[in-house]
Amino acid sequence: MQITKQSIIGDILDFEPETAQFFFAIGMHCLGCPASRGESVEDACAVHGTDADALIEQINDYLTKKGK
Repeated sequence: MQITKQSIIGDILDFEPETAQFFFAIGMHCLGCPASRGESVEDACAVHGTDADALIEQINDYLTKKGK
């Protein structure tokens, strides 16, 4: 799975639950909320004042190292 700015957070978490650590790191602690699970990475980063490109790079690097 390749993560992009348009990727939906719930889809990412369903694919690899351990990616939650990256969302927690940007202050997104409401991952169980239906609203947050339906947000795109770009929207979540805008709300939390975080660089979406940097977060996407971290998650994609993590997934690559896990062989996913």
